[in-house]
Amino acid sequence: MGPFSAFFVLIGTLLTASGYGATFFLSMHFRSLGGNDLDTGLALAEATVGTLVGVLVVGRFARRIGSARTTALAALCIGLGVIGFAAVDRMSAPGILPGFLVGFGWGAFCLAAPMSLTERTSDADRGFWFMRFGTIQMAGIGGCPAVAAMAIRSWHWPLTSVFYVVGGLCAVAALMLEAFGRVSPHRDEAPVQQDWLRESGAVWRTRAAYPIVMISLCACVFSGSMTFQMSIIRGTHAQAGTFFSLYAVTVVVARWLLTRVVVRLYHGVATRLLLAIMVLGTAAMFVVPYQPAFHSISAVLLGIGYGLVYPTIQAQAVNDCAATHRQPALTWFVVAYFIGTFGFPAVASWVLVHIGTPALIGLMAACGVGALVLAVMRDRHAIAPLSNA
Repeated sequence: MGPFSAFFVLIGTLLTASGYGATFFLSMHFRSLGGNDLDTGLALAEATVGTLVGVLVVGRFARRIGSARTTALAALCIGLGVIGFAAVDRMSAPGILPGFLVGFGWGAFCLAAPMSLTERTSDADRGFWFMRFGTIQMAGIGGCPAVAAMAIRSWHWPLTSVFYVVGGLCAVAALMLEAFGRVSPHRDEAPVQQDWLRESGAVWRTRAAYPIVMISLCACVFSGSMTFQMSIIRGTHAQAGTFFSLYAVTVVVARWLLTRVVVRLYHGVATRLLLAIMVLGTAAMFVVPYQPAFHSISAVLLGIGYGLVYPTIQAQAVNDCAATHRQPALTWFVVAYFIGTFGFPAVASWVLVHIGTPALIGLMAACGVGALVLAVMRDRHAIAPLSNA
């Protein structure tokens, strides 16, 4: 894959990821409409349903219209969902649709985009492009709320205007991803599509079950920290824009500079170390009301811990099962990620409203500790014969 075609897919990915990053402002949006964080949890619960539907149908769409065009349509769905949040009142019946559209689009994108890269890269250079893809994706997720916070605070943009702009950027992303499918040569051999539900038993009987559950718990920490960031720092001197900016920069820098160090470590050691850093980043939020500097420390620790542990345990999910079951394992990995990313806020919003911020931070820390315990259990679990998987 040459630089010209890479430009389209990477910039398209950056702009698409900004659509997901815009969901971190839903808490502020619903409060401005007279609602509370329970409305945010409900919207993201609807997104959870959308992601599951997206994962179920993306394979069929990709076979009929191509994975690149499926990715472009997914970006368009995300943009329509973001615009929908700005256009409809939270109490109106159509308010259910935006959350579903964002979830459907993000679920389809996170499966179709890697498929389109797989079809256009060789075994030798696929790892390089996947790492670049993941880095750009995280830059969009964290960079969008950072720039949006600056626009709201410094340029006095209303939040609805931010949503409309982000929706427009997702439409541009759809055009760029469609162009990527046209200008990038398609390899003749297409990846074999498997029924991931039918192969579930084979996947869950191997050690791949550990990283699949781990990513769901890690995603709970990530989504809780980002979605309710403005509620967590309410009443303190901390700024949400600073957290988003530091997180995005840390993830990008860490993935560019520390990936080789992590790869050289034994994966079990690397996973436990990164998860411990993530837990420390979550625990640092307890101190923010007393010392705002810990707000920045938390962002950096979460950027290093979560930012690097995601690709590490994704590789474990693939390597811990037989080659014939790797695609179902990856699909389960993505589903588990979405359950944590969009499903956790539904629970976290109730905890935040009815019990308080310390309870929410404690719940996120418990999820991080749970993932760390599973990492230890995985290392102690003898590798099952993959031929029987």
